[in-house]
Amino acid sequence: MKTLKKEEPKITKKLIKDHGLTDEEYQRVIDILGRTPTFTELGIFSVMWSEHCSYKSSRAHLRKFPTKGEVVIQGPGENAGAIDIGDGLAAIFKMESHNHPSFIEPYQGAATGVGGILRDIFTMGARPIALMNSLRFGPLQHSKNRYIFEGVVSGIAGYGNCIGVPTVGGEIYFSECYNMNPLVNVFCLGIAKKDGIFKGNASGVGNSLIYAGSKTGRDGIHGVTMASEEFGESSEEKRPNVQVGDPFTEKLLVEACLDVMKKGLVVGIQDMGGAGLTSSSSEMAGRAGTGVEIDTSLVPTREKGMMPYEIMLSESQERMLLVVEKEKEKEVLNIFKKWDIDAVKIGMVTNDGIFRIKYGKNIVAEMPVKSISDSAPVYERPIARPVRQNDINYLDINEIPVNNDFNTILLKLLSIATIANKAWVYEQYDHMVRTNSVVLPGSDAAVIRVKGTNKGLAITTDCNSRYCYLDPYKGGMIAVAEAARNIVCTGARPLAITDCLNFGNPEKPEIMWQFVESIKGISEACKVLNTPVISGNVSFYNDTKGISIYPTPIIGMVGLLESVEQHITQWFKDEGDAIILLGKNLEEIGGSEYLKVIHNIERGKPPEINLNFEMQIQKALLDRLNIVKDALNNHAIPYNIIGKVGGMRLTINNNNDRLIDLSVEDINKAWRGAFEANF
Repeated sequence: MKTLKKEEPKITKKLIKDHGLTDEEYQRVIDILGRTPTFTELGIFSVMWSEHCSYKSSRAHLRKFPTKGEVVIQGPGENAGAIDIGDGLAAIFKMESHNHPSFIEPYQGAATGVGGILRDIFTMGARPIALMNSLRFGPLQHSKNRYIFEGVVSGIAGYGNCIGVPTVGGEIYFSECYNMNPLVNVFCLGIAKKDGIFKGNASGVGNSLIYAGSKTGRDGIHGVTMASEEFGESSEEKRPNVQVGDPFTEKLLVEACLDVMKKGLVVGIQDMGGAGLTSSSSEMAGRAGTGVEIDTSLVPTREKGMMPYEIMLSESQERMLLVVEKEKEKEVLNIFKKWDIDAVKIGMVTNDGIFRIKYGKNIVAEMPVKSISDSAPVYERPIARPVRQNDINYLDINEIPVNNDFNTILLKLLSIATIANKAWVYEQYDHMVRTNSVVLPGSDAAVIRVKGTNKGLAITTDCNSRYCYLDPYKGGMIAVAEAARNIVCTGARPLAITDCLNFGNPEKPEIMWQFVESIKGISEACKVLNTPVISGNVSFYNDTKGISIYPTPIIGMVGLLESVEQHITQWFKDEGDAIILLGKNLEEIGGSEYLKVIHNIERGKPPEINLNFEMQIQKALLDRLNIVKDALNNHAIPYNIIGKVGGMRLTINNNNDRLIDLSVEDINKAWRGAFEANF
């Protein structure tokens, strides 16, 4: 049997602080164990009680989300959420963040974010069929932002293209608040049989724990701890905390895992994501109410002399943990061998509720599973409305000077990176692989064919962070409503959402106010629009040098088309077609790109939103597939025919006063030039 070759460090106050535990949390560890923890135990508590893994600042508020509905098969609490789409099939989807790693190492940070979200989907027994993303960067005029932006886009393309899952859409915003803290949120959708969904449970006493995938290295150790603290002067020195991805290994891992699941050889399965082997094993045991025993000397490593601490905390990519009945163990190992994937038994399920970690004969950690999987501290952080909020919300539009050169204003707005054509980005992505893509990037939402049926799924990611900065409650509602509108505009019926809640430091009362208000707004909109929250992620500590990002609760939504052939796209079709405006225009410019770009003002209030009226409009839009005017009249929706498609010019009149008159060539030149000018 192997024995430890070097002693673990002694526990000191500095070591405790370096692991991100407060004095109160460390005392709680001592109370649980009844003794001083070992070095490995300290590391395990550190990562599992980190904000990233435990949700200790957000858990109390996330319970307010509506999570049930007639289509919901699996809500929050598993690797991903699942909804019923008929024909015995389920759509599995989730969104995750990889913000801090993408700042430190843009290419690998984004690439491994894609790899991680893919594993969340296929660990449920679903084949991934589409990727999307929601990205935020500082203005491209700064070289550092261009470096991060280019690296992130390349990382997303490099991983997704190689593994053969299409990246079919997303959204990108640019703002000074993301100068030192970009946001990289990735979304994945998969399809599984409704009765073939797998969960992360370590059940069945005596069952084997099978490690499968890449060898374990020292990359990514304490990645979740890094993601649970503010950035400072030395943040870019944390490159070892960023994982390195290998999409070719992941492709083999996908096929091998789906193979063993299809053959019914798996009791439970989970990817080794944040906190690696520690989180996967403890969370699986926690859900099942069992214990686990792991011998770290059996774990395949790619570096010599790795200690149990490093093996348990490594976040090396492309690794899975499977629970398998002993009599099926050999067959599972042979399947992974067929796919040229390392697989080995490293432990077993026990009945004592203990998380026991060994290295050969040496026991290096022994702690109650519940203490790390379910009993992390839960904080009710102080909440306070920002003292500047009234000033931020003040806007008198009569004080805004009016520039009547609307041609110039429109061209300037079209040329900013947030609004401009994003073809420079999405043309780097393979959005046609697997031949499921029906509506490609550039429309309101992507549409994906569900092979073997007539159905299609519409998917989108949305959030206006400036609206959330001005009023996080309304901003949260608008994010959900915008996502639903984008889904409806394809002809699909919105079904459910996932979220990625990106905020600053939760220890600041103003940030917690933004967070809680956003959750209230999202919850209310989801209830009215009947789109329950089935999965999601919280990313706190998006602060650099004390400066927080704008609250950015990204919404990922999925909708269903019963007939994919009846999908709709956003662009004009034929000259002379009527242009109809639904709803009413109000005097609302607060938080607009116009105010920011033309007047350098980020104040006011976001547009008013009436959720019941929103629901009416969306129903009318879906009904329009029959008879447009009858549908509008039946729903009592105000509408105006405000123009017609006019060939090669854009002309806008106010009564007989021509406000804008531009050639399509001039418009396209402005709209397509933002990225070409910087790269």
